[in-house]
Amino acid sequence: MDKSSEKLSTFEYAGERFADIQMLRYRLRGFEELSLKQKSYIFCLAKATLYGRDITFDQFGEYGLVIRKVLEVVYNTTKTQTDNPEAKALEIYLKRVWFSNGIYHHYGCEKFEPGFSSRFLREEMLKADASQLPLAPGQTPEMLFEQIAPVMFQPNVKPKRVNKTEGEDLVMTSACNYYQGVTQQEVEHYYAEKKAAAGDCPPSFGLNSRLEKKNGIIEENVWKIGGRYDKALRKIVYWLEEAKKYCENEEQSVVIDLLIRYYHTGDLRHFDDYSIAWVKAHQGMIDFVNGFIEVYGDPLALKASWEGIVEYKDLIATRRTQLISNNAQWFEDHSPVAPLFKKKKVKGVTANVVCAAMLGGDEYPSTAIGINLPNADWIRAQHGSKSVTIANLTEAYAQAAKGNGFKEEFVIDSNTIELINRYGDMTDDLHTDLHECLGHGSGQLLPGVDGDALKEHGNTIEEARADLYGLYYMADEKMVELGLLPDREAYKANYYTYMLNGLMTQLVRIRPGNTIEEAHMRNRALIAHWCMDHGNVMRWVKREGRTYLEITDYEALRQSIALLLAEVQRIKSEGDYPAAKELVERYAVKVDKTLHDEVLKRYEALHLAPYKGFLNPRMTATTDDKGRIIEVCIDYSETYEEQMMRYSNEYATLI
Repeated sequence: MDKSSEKLSTFEYAGERFADIQMLRYRLRGFEELSLKQKSYIFCLAKATLYGRDITFDQFGEYGLVIRKVLEVVYNTTKTQTDNPEAKALEIYLKRVWFSNGIYHHYGCEKFEPGFSSRFLREEMLKADASQLPLAPGQTPEMLFEQIAPVMFQPNVKPKRVNKTEGEDLVMTSACNYYQGVTQQEVEHYYAEKKAAAGDCPPSFGLNSRLEKKNGIIEENVWKIGGRYDKALRKIVYWLEEAKKYCENEEQSVVIDLLIRYYHTGDLRHFDDYSIAWVKAHQGMIDFVNGFIEVYGDPLALKASWEGIVEYKDLIATRRTQLISNNAQWFEDHSPVAPLFKKKKVKGVTANVVCAAMLGGDEYPSTAIGINLPNADWIRAQHGSKSVTIANLTEAYAQAAKGNGFKEEFVIDSNTIELINRYGDMTDDLHTDLHECLGHGSGQLLPGVDGDALKEHGNTIEEARADLYGLYYMADEKMVELGLLPDREAYKANYYTYMLNGLMTQLVRIRPGNTIEEAHMRNRALIAHWCMDHGNVMRWVKREGRTYLEITDYEALRQSIALLLAEVQRIKSEGDYPAAKELVERYAVKVDKTLHDEVLKRYEALHLAPYKGFLNPRMTATTDDKGRIIEVCIDYSETYEEQMMRYSNEYATLI
């Protein structure tokens, strides 16, 4: 039975909850209306997406894969110990490892603290079937335990996946598996030399390799077929080849061929060729992202995590984003940034609202709700970009949030709550559209400016630039003129929830005593705190011992947003690292302890999970006696444990 035909009213969005995480399900709305060829194309691309999972685990920590495998073996032998608190603690720890693709929190990047003892793990490892453990040649279970125990149980051993602490060597103190034996200074010097000789259209140096120093020599271990991650990439390429049989058009076939060539060679010039062809491919219902894409997991923002997503268009909702992209030049011309930093001619901005059909790698289980690619500035300038808003994910978030008491606890008054209830969902979706469709594609670097000039602050500044663009135009009468908002009051709902989040409610994701580390959280804090300090547009109000945000002048707030957008674009365009550093460190990092303690206490009383992630639908294909696909079915019934254990068995490539 194709369960995608279930009525929406019977679809259960919320799944299992554990630790600080709530699992959700997303619905493949309209999947049953696609042709068999389209469903088959999605199925093959989905398989290519799932086969990258082990890559992400390896990238997020040197021992990530080994620890996951050990925990899965032990869990299989201890899950019947229902009265043993250590067995239960190991289960929760494993579920967190699955969720974060390793032993570090997916947002804060700090190492998880096991709720079970090293003694318990050792005893269970020694009891387990040794043939199931990931033993290296000549290694015993005892030796394996001694290898992983310090990483898991000693707080000072590889404590953070991504460290951004000012004044420290960010490479040597980060546990991500992108570097081996090199210092931050050596990395920066190595790639600076490459960039100096690259010309006007440089490839994204370092994007698809681990930089290693052996015997005093620094070299790149490239992620390609025949190199690092060979087995995983061969599986991905196999399913990309299968997908070619079902392409909707020649454009899609060309894109796949170029991606396969890149995976075979590891040549970043070939990645650029693929990216250019991908951004120009607009025909058909189905698209995908597959590869080493985003650099948030590298403290120097050079090396990319592997990710995958398969998507198909929501044709009705896409009319909204296409309306925005069709007016991209108007938005660029009327931006409050200096003329020098604007694009004279906006090229190739395309935008769609899509349904996610499969998530993988760094997009799973925690994922973005919007995507704008490619990331190379020169490709954006010369060839444009593609943006998507992922409608079935935002739908799942919205459905899961209904009636949870969050607004009633943190929003200042009933009138503002009513405003948010009326306009919140539509303005949130529109802000995502503006952020992805226009924000990331706006503006230009001055000639000779390195796209990586802002270094460790580059991701935060870029996300702030896109968010500010969306916030500025959210309040423009052009939104009403285009029919994107019903009236000039609607934008206030987005302004309030955005500023409340940046100043206050996103703090539920920060552990007491910690600073803000993640780039998107820093971006929101930067914008909200800067606006609080400029223009006298917001203030704190105390009522019965609770702190509330009041926006005193929405129109003046928009002017503050315009001023900050102009400055952030200047910083980006000029590559002004000192100004970026000052802005981030002053407004985006520090946490007010008193406010933080209050927020955590109030949030805890709501019994909500601060983080959400997604279970994929299970997609199966039936074939005839000649191997041709004759049916593709969707099943939403798989549990979190079932899905993760199945993935670890079915899509294991590197261990």
